[in-house]
Amino acid sequence: MTDKEKFIRTDFLTAIDSLGENAPAAWGKMNAWQMTEHVTSFFKVSSGQIHFNLAIPEEHLPKYKAFLQSDIPFKENTKAPASVLGEETLPVTSKSFAEAKEMLKKSVDDFFEYFRKKPSATTLHPAFGELNKEEWILLHYKHVAHHLKQFGLF
Repeated sequence: MTDKEKFIRTDFLTAIDSLGENAPAAWGKMNAWQMTEHVTSFFKVSSGQIHFNLAIPEEHLPKYKAFLQSDIPFKENTKAPASVLGEETLPVTSKSFAEAKEMLKKSVDDFFEYFRKKPSATTLHPAFGELNKEEWILLHYKHVAHHLKQFGLF
């Protein structure tokens, strides 16, 4: 298990457990509950449960993949393409913040189980293109670290 995989499986989920529903964000429009559901959806994309089309021109993929392979973190207020998430935050869909956290944990488990069963699979990210398990781990690490920083947990 790589350090980044361990971080996603344990450190990230431990931090999410400590996140309060009313925790203030250092930046961005999402509150803690919305962020939790947003990250859940992101994991569902990686395990093929949610599908998007490529939202950027293909000629940009090499630049995006180079960023993915780098140690450069996402900047504050980094946004997904508007064609993917829109301009406004999505309303929450879970019944409680506790349920949202459980759904997030399940989506992380589902991601690792998906690639355990299909180790050579790739799934499409709307801005980074087709990604294999190792590339998804790099992207998930950057993404969850970004949101943990947003809420003062990293």
